[in-house]
Amino acid sequence: MSREIDEVLQRAADGGRISPEEALALYEQAPFHALGEAADVVRRRRYPDGIVTYLIDRNINYTNVCVTACKFCAFYRAPKHKEGWSHDMAEILRRCAEAVDLGATQVMLQGGHHPDFGVEYYEELFGTVKAEYPGLVIHSIGPSEIGHMAKVSGVSIEDAITRIKTAGLDSIAGAGAEMLPERPRRALAPLKESGERWLEIMEVAHRHGLESTATMMMGTGETNAERIEHLRMIRDVQDRTGGFRAFIPWTYQPENNHLKGRTQATTLEYLRLIAVARLFFDEVAHLQSSWLTTGKPAGQLSLHMGVDDLGSIMLEENVISSAGAKHRSRLTELVELIRTAGRIPAQRNTLYEHLSVHWTPADDPTDDRVRSHVSSIALPILERDRPVEDQLAKN
Repeated sequence: MSREIDEVLQRAADGGRISPEEALALYEQAPFHALGEAADVVRRRRYPDGIVTYLIDRNINYTNVCVTACKFCAFYRAPKHKEGWSHDMAEILRRCAEAVDLGATQVMLQGGHHPDFGVEYYEELFGTVKAEYPGLVIHSIGPSEIGHMAKVSGVSIEDAITRIKTAGLDSIAGAGAEMLPERPRRALAPLKESGERWLEIMEVAHRHGLESTATMMMGTGETNAERIEHLRMIRDVQDRTGGFRAFIPWTYQPENNHLKGRTQATTLEYLRLIAVARLFFDEVAHLQSSWLTTGKPAGQLSLHMGVDDLGSIMLEENVISSAGAKHRSRLTELVELIRTAGRIPAQRNTLYEHLSVHWTPADDPTDDRVRSHVSSIALPILERDRPVEDQLAKN
């Protein structure tokens, strides 16, 4: 390891800020174990109790009709397509009821950019869900949907945000970030807003008290420098607003979409990016890995690369699963992954507050009903008495 790389790693591990150029050097040159160790030093300083959190939620898709036609998406259908659909409010509430029964504290209501869905639709959607389930946090949509609904209704971004927050939206998802730099974003989603516009909408939301997460999709041919530029763009907004609670990178899934390619992001690349993100995002509190796209073993290994949150038992997930993400988990499995990594599992809420800390194995949850993809249009329903891996192999 060169003296320059060692100096940057030490400074970052000590809590100092590193530049995008230094982050790229670490991503490309730092020895894997030294990089992971430095990131884990940051995690331990932030969370000395050794707790790693998880969430129980449900992703409820209200429509798959979309005018944006992103090349990596296997979920959407164009307007008037025979396979297009939109759920009515009764069906959405039914799915919320199932989620609450299984212990979910959050729902993520997401769908395509439907040509007819303006701000009024989302006011009714969020208001109805919040009235029926006031304790259920609505962590939903993203800047792309906000921009689209404002355009449909002919109102400003600020007006749209104010109205949907008043209706019941509690928090904004990092959806639609994919890759923020111009070249890869234009290649992936030429009809979607620019990365700069995505961040501008986030910034307006943060100023109006709607915090959010930030995401990144790796593996569609972007360069290492573009990956780091994505991080830089997010950090610049975070410096101004402080509104991003967490950063969540995930890997492109190659099935049933127009890109039709294998992911270019290997597990090693993903883990290196995770570690660099922990060192680079000195003002972002939480780092979440994506076991849904990388698999549970990689998810567990990420806990040694600076990660403090293993994400969600998603009772339903259709978008990424439609593109080939076949990893599933039971709550008991996810807790075991955390515990056998030498960490203390804890269920959290959207604000990352601990709802239940499982200090010893005797505290671990035992409800075997709580598992990912309890309901999914993208994947077959699991049989309760057969191992998940066996069923995936058959399917």
